[in-house]
Amino acid sequence: MVLTPLEKASILVEALPYIRRFAGQTVVIKYGGRAMVSEELKEGVITDCILLKLVGIHPVLVHGGGTEIDTMLRRLGKDWKFVRGQRVTDEETMSVVEMILAGKVNKEIVALINKLGGKGVGISGKDANLIEAGKKTLPAAPGEEPVDLGYVGEIIRVNPEIIETMKNEGYIPVIAPIGVGKDGESYNINADYVAGEVAAALGANKLVLLTDVEGILADRNNPSSLLSVVKVSEVPELIRKGIIAGGMIPKIECCVQALKKGVGRVHIIDGRILHSILLEVFTDEGVGTMVVNE
Repeated sequence: MVLTPLEKASILVEALPYIRRFAGQTVVIKYGGRAMVSEELKEGVITDCILLKLVGIHPVLVHGGGTEIDTMLRRLGKDWKFVRGQRVTDEETMSVVEMILAGKVNKEIVALINKLGGKGVGISGKDANLIEAGKKTLPAAPGEEPVDLGYVGEIIRVNPEIIETMKNEGYIPVIAPIGVGKDGESYNINADYVAGEVAAALGANKLVLLTDVEGILADRNNPSSLLSVVKVSEVPELIRKGIIAGGMIPKIECCVQALKKGVGRVHIIDGRILHSILLEVFTDEGVGTMVVNE
């Protein structure tokens, strides 16, 4: 579709009040799913972040990398499983997770930011003790034992000074979701939880979670059943009914915690839509599901 000059001008005019409103604010973006696989979507996400930075908004990227981890584990002939949306992580798996997330995926994202004209810096939660963590055990479901997830971490504290320094100096921080324990051990932490806690620690105006669906659907087989707004008070019932299930559970849990800790707005959006971040930040309609603290 080719836009006329007038249509292009109208888009810029619509964006202007949002640019003014969010100037100087921080937007934490959880980057994962298909947006990390498709080359077109990769460039779209990174271009969006660079544009935000250029107009005075501070994007902070927290990335996943589950597909790359699965590929490496498969090459090594190692099985894996998920429990309630979280990867069970033994010592060998933890080594693979850290190698892929902090060593490969993180640096590829940084390289793309730099290639497209931004200034990216990659870190993990171990740098400057950014993410202090302890071992996470899932509480028992009815009639079951508690689940030992291995080297899966629970965030104890986020120390955001290193992020503040980078974003204030014009850099786009890119964070791999690895936490550090009290004895220096590494912990695999769900990137959604990391994004939520980082957003809270930074006092972010927005937390945006990119996913592979339109948002939260009342009927997972019907894209037109999108719930444009979900209240925190509705979340337990939506989980009980199975409307929120699987990998969407940690996403919604991180949304709820971020809102309770002071993050301004939280959005779950479709990362398969090119420039979905700009559509969410700079247009009247937005995309996906907004979670509100009611």
